[in-house]
Amino acid sequence: MNPPSGSVYELPAESPGIAPALASPTRPLYWSVQRELWENRSITIAPIVVAAVVMFGFMVSTFTLPRRMHALSALAPAKQRASVEAPYTAVAVLVLLTAIIIGIFYCLDALHGERRDRSILFWKSLPVSDRITVLSKAAVPLVVLPLLIFTIIVAAQLMMLMLSTIVLMGDSRSLATLWTSFKLVQSSLALLYALIAIALWHAPMYAWLLLISAWARRATFLWAALPPLALCMFEQIAFGTKFFATLLVYRLSGWFHQAFVPQAPGTAPADPLTMLDPLKFLGTPGLWIGLLLAAAFLAAAVRLRRNREPI
Repeated sequence: MNPPSGSVYELPAESPGIAPALASPTRPLYWSVQRELWENRSITIAPIVVAAVVMFGFMVSTFTLPRRMHALSALAPAKQRASVEAPYTAVAVLVLLTAIIIGIFYCLDALHGERRDRSILFWKSLPVSDRITVLSKAAVPLVVLPLLIFTIIVAAQLMMLMLSTIVLMGDSRSLATLWTSFKLVQSSLALLYALIAIALWHAPMYAWLLLISAWARRATFLWAALPPLALCMFEQIAFGTKFFATLLVYRLSGWFHQAFVPQAPGTAPADPLTMLDPLKFLGTPGLWIGLLLAAAFLAAAVRLRRNREPI
């Protein structure tokens, strides 16, 4: 039914779900992140495939699981826990490494790809700012991937634990060793803490890659890797030192030494939560310096995207 001629048609006053939803400042960011996931299906597929391959290998290994569990009785409790936790740690590490590789290559192509295929002209025509676009792309390796792989790892470890329980059902002693050695809830909490620490620690790396993606016309991987490598070589040749190379290694792997309490090799604590050291991690200057660099890189990427044209 059409409104009467000369009248002003307005939305009913009792429509609370319409105007607030349209005015919500987080909706453009949310849908921008959704768009990244729709356009990059490998973000979700690759970690699941890796977890499935590890799960298949674990299923094959269960044929010898009772014999291996009996052999653990001769070891000290700390080494027993380390041996039982080994396959659960393996699936977590492999999925985590896969996510880091995905994050690196995603960031390298995130802003470069839209200039290469000229889709930047379409996306700039939408009412989404360059800041929202860059933040949505940064959210993929810093927020989306950690949450995704946390879900995948916990689901895989739960299935592995259930499968081991079924295989050892007739051996109460081995079953007790399994459940006392691997604590799923505590391990999941420690994993969540580790993923948060990694995301914060690697934030400047992903922001640097996004900056290169927004700037380079081609060969983004070379432009991202060559400057740090060139600095390392120059320092080594000119001064005979390796300060910058050590700094790069520290930025890649230093999160573990800052966020966790060191453990003796080949052992595992009775409670994984005792390994966590959040106060030391939050008090590390390298964390906050890295976050400031990440903010600067992202701000530069926003400015570059605003002025960049298709390649």
